[in-house]
Amino acid sequence: MADARITPEAKVSASRSVAFDLFRAVLTKRTPFDEALAAHDGLAKLPDRDRGFARLLVATALRRLGHVDRLVDGCLDKPLPAKALVVRDILRLAATELLILGVAPHAAVDSAVTLARSRGFEPFVKLTNAVLRRLDREGRGAILEMPALQALPDWLADGWRAAYGDATAEAIAAAGFVEPPLDISVKEDPEGWAGKLGATLLPTGTLRRGFDGRVEALPGFKEGAWWVQDMAAALPAKLLGPVAGKRVVDLCAAPGGKTAQLVAAGADVLAVDRAKPRLLRLERNLARLGLTAATRVADATEMKLESPVDAILLDAPCSSTGTIRRHPDVPWLKHTGDPAKLAALQDRLIANAVRMLAPGGVLVFCTCSLEPVEGPERVAAALAANPELRREPIRPDEVGGLTELVTEQGDLRSRPDQLAALGGVDGFYACRLVRA
Repeated sequence: MADARITPEAKVSASRSVAFDLFRAVLTKRTPFDEALAAHDGLAKLPDRDRGFARLLVATALRRLGHVDRLVDGCLDKPLPAKALVVRDILRLAATELLILGVAPHAAVDSAVTLARSRGFEPFVKLTNAVLRRLDREGRGAILEMPALQALPDWLADGWRAAYGDATAEAIAAAGFVEPPLDISVKEDPEGWAGKLGATLLPTGTLRRGFDGRVEALPGFKEGAWWVQDMAAALPAKLLGPVAGKRVVDLCAAPGGKTAQLVAAGADVLAVDRAKPRLLRLERNLARLGLTAATRVADATEMKLESPVDAILLDAPCSSTGTIRRHPDVPWLKHTGDPAKLAALQDRLIANAVRMLAPGGVLVFCTCSLEPVEGPERVAAALAANPELRREPIRPDEVGGLTELVTEQGDLRSRPDQLAALGGVDGFYACRLVRA
């Protein structure tokens, strides 16, 4: 991913050079941030501290991109020419350092100037210096006054306002600015592992601790005692109830956190995903955990089973807008029409899941989206299209007694602005349906 225009004599901060590559990979190549991190050869060569800084800088810039863009653009007399859009990205990262991360002005400005020069943009060095000096003088107060929703694309902010009201939408957006904790699901003995990991045992059974970027070095990882899984993402599998000895189909199963939960609970699991590489990743994850499940590469909208089953978990593909605090690239990789397109796919997935469900069987449908079109609206459509389906309300005791996570209709709905005292939660939706 290195830029061939870097001159060998340039003294560019290695961590900032890597951060620049990662930032450009997300915004220009539309590469998911996690994939960009995994693909960059130079990242692993950085010392731990520099590697952490590079990741934090890019994640923060993505979280606050709407704010940063407003401030940077306000310091430009006219938009940069197309050939110099690289300079705008340099300004975006440096502004993030200055205004949000609190990096010393001389370090942020000098590094940006050096980076612009090293990338072949000498004619824009003076502009880079002038814009950042002005932001240092004027931007600190301005960014504090900006509504959190202005950090997001308009289509996403407007959708949240319509769905949740102005105040809640603003709170959801603000929650996305905070680095999330590390959530862990264990195969057994959560109390014991909480002590070994220095973690807090949440009411739902998830372990939570600070994130220091070295998951593989934590006790129990190599031994396969646990896996990383947000608290909200760990709830849908539990809504199937006792699964020991039951045959359960996990549709759209990769990367396998929910499959691992079901197998650890004693279920006979068939994990299905349409992408073979994703299913191979699931199999590797299960192998590390010492767990076994049958797997099948198939299109879950069309696949058939030899016989109906009593339990299906459908974690449907979605816009993932509930996971922005963990995946700050999501707002910039998605588009305004994506939720509606994905909703159509979700309808097909639900319809085929119902066909595979035995009478009296349970289907849990879930998404990590905050968009109503990818949650309650899909359930309403499914109930209208399938008279044999009924909603089985979720009880608060099934979600650790956290009553705020259960809607009036009896569905699970978590939002990033909730449970702040516990460290927050991803946005998730789940509904339990029973075939009469």
